[in-house]
Amino acid sequence: MSDSDVEQAPQSAGAAAATGPLADREWRLIREESRPGPLNMALDEVAAETAADGGPRTVRVYRWAPSCLSMGYTQDPETVDWEHCADAGVDVTRRQTGGGGIYHDHDGDVSYSITAPADELPGKLLDAYHLLCEPVLAAFRALGVDADYADEERPAIYHPACYLRALHPAHDVCADGGAGRKLSGNAQYRREASVIQHGSVTFESTPREHLAVFRDHGVAEEEFAERVGGIVDYADVSRGDAVAAFEDALAAWAGAEAGAWTDAELARAEEIADEKYRTDEWVRERPGSR
Repeated sequence: MSDSDVEQAPQSAGAAAATGPLADREWRLIREESRPGPLNMALDEVAAETAADGGPRTVRVYRWAPSCLSMGYTQDPETVDWEHCADAGVDVTRRQTGGGGIYHDHDGDVSYSITAPADELPGKLLDAYHLLCEPVLAAFRALGVDADYADEERPAIYHPACYLRALHPAHDVCADGGAGRKLSGNAQYRREASVIQHGSVTFESTPREHLAVFRDHGVAEEEFAERVGGIVDYADVSRGDAVAAFEDALAAWAGAEAGAWTDAELARAEEIADEKYRTDEWVRERPGSR
């Protein structure tokens, strides 16, 4: 979520219910799949099209293969170390959502998205955001991680990186009841008649790899580690345990049944990825200069 989305601090999310108010609708759970970054972003759009056309709403957990830098919508491409990304085999794409870039490590990141018709969600951004964050916080609790919205504002360390931007109680999820390190970055956007919320959860922090995708960042690994934590820092669980907790929390909140993409949806996602998320025009040029 971008800094401009901040309006007010929420109430504590610690008491969020496991079942959400939309659980009486048709939802499907797409269990974790490993796909390239451009296709992961395209599938979020496909889920939005399906929901807008009267199909099921979607909750999904996904993995990035290979590891990927997802740039924020307005992020300056000059902040990316393109040579390093190419040498290290790191994909680069650009999200529809604002904020800074996020390095999604193949093993260290767990990502999710929730997609539903816009008219079924609160019209105010933060109200919808906090509603859709309920299963995210529930998953942390299930893992024994005391996570909540940041307890106070904290200054930015390095603006181009999402996890190093200023922390705000309205939208940043941190450990130690909100007083500790950042654990999750989440954002939301509307596409036609649907709302898409997606987020990155740090399972294991990788400061060196995360910082390396940014050019001239000037941030020490120790400084990154002081700001960003992972689930493994707070709970003795495997990555599989973490994935299962997020899948279960999303499914319980939505009342979702396990499902799958249709062949038509997968074909449509490839089409969107080719037209947008894999192109230099989308990835390497800032909006307004395209």
